[in-house]
Formats: sequence, structure tokens, C-alpha cells
Amino acid sequence: MSDTFDVIVIGAGPAGYVAAIRAAQLGLKTAVVDAFVGKDGKQALGGTCLNIGCIPSKALLDSSKQFHNLTHNFALHGITADNPKIDIPTFTGRKDKIVKQFTGGVALLFKANKITSFFGKGKLLKGNQVEVTGNDGTKQTIAATNVILASGSVPIELPFAKFDGKHIVDNAGALDFSEVPKRLGVIGAGVIGLELGSVWKRLGSEVTIIEALPEFLAAADTDIAKTAAREFAKQGLDIKLNAKLSKAEIKGDEVHLTYNSEKDGEQSLVVDKLLVAVGRRAYTDGLLADDTGVKVDERGRIVVDEHCHTGVDGVWAIGDAVRGPMLAHKGSEEGVAVAELIAGKPGHVNLDMVPWVIYTEPEISWVGKTEKQLKDEGVPYKTGSFPFAANGRAVAMNEGVGMVKVIAHAETDRILGVHMVGPVVSELIHEAVVAMEFKGSSEDLARIVHAHPALSEVVHEAALAVDKRAIHKSN
Repeated sequence: MSDTFDVIVIGAGPAGYVAAIRAAQLGLKTAVVDAFVGKDGKQALGGTCLNIGCIPSKALLDSSKQFHNLTHNFALHGITADNPKIDIPTFTGRKDKIVKQFTGGVALLFKANKITSFFGKGKLLKGNQVEVTGNDGTKQTIAATNVILASGSVPIELPFAKFDGKHIVDNAGALDFSEVPKRLGVIGAGVIGLELGSVWKRLGSEVTIIEALPEFLAAADTDIAKTAAREFAKQGLDIKLNAKLSKAEIKGDEVHLTYNSEKDGEQSLVVDKLLVAVGRRAYTDGLLADDTGVKVDERGRIVVDEHCHTGVDGVWAIGDAVRGPMLAHKGSEEGVAVAELIAGKPGHVNLDMVPWVIYTEPEISWVGKTEKQLKDEGVPYKTGSFPFAANGRAVAMNEGVGMVKVIAHAETDRILGVHMVGPVVSELIHEAVVAMEFKGSSEDLARIVHAHPALSEVVHEAALAVDKRAIHKSN
């Protein structure tokens, strides 16, 4: 055994690297083990999110939005351009530069906080030892008083549509197409499918999304999902609900799909590229030796209590590898909480107040309960909503689409959920998160002065509408 630490973190994604930095800030001797390899063949810290997930996808979404505005929307402002084109190598190259900037930034933070980084795959052994296997197969063993498991998640692969990296791809493959596919098939109308489908649709691809569930965005509030579905249909995204893929065959440079539609029976579709985005699973393969005592559930997730402790002394788990939403910000907050608990400080994450965001156009976000959930639970509630079409700032931006919906308890007025679809709601949702975290009421939101003209006025008016006193619409 070569090294002993206070804390070893396995995984350097948003959960792991944040946990490591906070532990080091608290004076704990900290190490991180991570095996992610960047395009240059070197260790690339930041996990899926920084390398092939959140950050690169947002870079492509922004670039594709600029192109779409140039070809579709700028004429409304009196701006025209002759024969606009998109250069795909530059398009994806910008994304790669952003990724390198942020993964390099994590490395600099490790150096500044004196965190030791091991390049390889980590495996927890009995007695809080960690075996590190380098990419060249060499092994070494390190140990710590506390080990934090932050191994993240990987895409779910369908047995009849296996990834080949060229024709049938996961989210990483869909970030690096060498040209705009004429026809793109997407399996799964979730966050990844909608975001990456939107990227390539804006650049001219014919996009068909096949979704097995009968309802669009079942996790979102029904009113929000309906509004979003209507806007996506206007954009030309062909979303087929209640449809299940049964076969995907690569023939030449095409992918021939067979799917069963509840409405139309067996159907066929031919595409040039197929993105399979049916969800992710906890990545715990090879993470645990048999005698560690750490348990995993039927979905492969590490079993933890409300404090992210595994029940084995000094062993914790956070992020996508445990229960709760697979969201980078949820994992980061768990990382901070666990580091603080290890240091003898209070640490807690309220999983009920984790915001969700889908970075499509329009954006979608929510926090708390949906109206259906409250109805099923028998909770008395009242709602108020307000459209962006009645907001001066949104209309001036040519983005007067969508709405904000506030749900409050019918008796106490405490805010139970806030749901949004519209411009920049990825930012607006945090006003609701703060209000709800501090046990705020719809009256609290309604009494706060909001600047004019501002998009946040829609949140204000929706709160007023809960008690039927919105100013700029008839109640």
C-alpha cells in the first residue's frame, strides 16, 4: 500500500470533483481516482457532464440556435444574410474547445487545493482500500479513512439497437457527427433525445423521435408538457408517442427501423443516424469487491441512507450511482454535504427541491409537485398561470411562447410546485426554488417587486393568478 488519505473519491464528475474540492477546503488530505480519457488520450476530469454531456450539448444547442435565428428569425428584425452555411468541423470544434477549457479548469482547481489525482479505474476493497488500475493495466492500492463512491452513470443500450459509434450512437456520438444527417432517428423523448434532436433539426436534419410512453414528458406538469409538445410540432420535430422500437438494422449507410405503434401497428422508418436515448443506468460495474459490505439495489444503484452513507463505516456514495434524480447539480450538492459530514459539520440535500431543466427552445423547467401528483395524493391545491405572450420583454425578444404555472396549498398557500416553459426558464426557475426552500407562499411571490420589463414578471403574475388577481390577463 503506497498512500493513505483522509478521503478518496472514485469518480471525477460533478459529484466527485465537487466532493473532493470541498473535502480539501476543509483540510482533509484528498485523492481522486478517475479513468475518463479525453480526445487527446489524457485524463479528462469532469466526468460525463463536462466531457460528453451537459457542457458540450449546451455549446451545440447555443450554436445551432444562432444558425436557426439567422435562417428563420433575424429577418423579423430587419437582418438578412445571403446563403448562410454551417461548417460542422468548426461547429463541433468550438464545443471541444469549451470542453477542454472546463476539464482543464477542474485540473487547476485540484492543483490549487492540493488534491492528488490518480488516472485509472477505481475499485473499492475491504477496509476502505481502493485498487487503482491504470489504462496500461498496472495496479496500485491506496487507502483512506473515508471513501466516496461517485462512479456516475452510462447510457442504457438496447439489445436490438447496439451502439456501433457510427450509425447507432449514444449521446456522445450525437455530439460529433461529421455532417448534418439528412434523416435522424431518436429513440426516447426525454431530456437527451429532445435536446440533441433539436440541435440537428435546427441545422436541417429531418428528425423523428420514437417514444414508448403514451404521454409526452410524463414527469412534467401536464399543462407544460402540452404547451411544449405543441411548440416542438411547429418546429417540425416528429414525435411518435406510444411507439416501441423492435428492430434496428444497419444496411449500408442507413439504419432500417421497425417499431410498433399503439395507433398504427407495425411501422418502418429509414434513417441515416440513430440516437438511442432511452435513459441511463448507474455505473457500478467492477466498482465493488465482493467483501466490501456495500449493497446495490435491483437497478444497480448503491444503497445509501438520507445522508448518502452506505452503512459500511467510512463509505459513502453520491450522484448518479445512488437514488434520486440523475442530475449534475444534485450530485454536486450531495458531494458538498458528504464532505462536510466527514469533517464533522452538518450536511444535507433536500431532494424535493431539486430543479429540473430541459434546454430546448422553448426551455422547460420545474421544481416540486405536479398538479397530477397532488391530485393523486389528495392534497388540496390552487393554481395560477400566466403566458409569456402577455409579457413585454418576451414579445420584444420574439420569444412570447409558453407559460409559468404556480401551484400552492389551498389552505396554507405554501408553494408546492412551479412549472415553466418559455424563454430562459432555466434561470427563472431558481426564484421558485429559493421561495420553496424558505417555505414561501404564493402571496410572498406576489408581493415581491419585479423589475419591468423583465421575463420574471411572468412568475410574478402567475403567483398573483393563484388568487385570481393577475393584472395583465383576465382571471
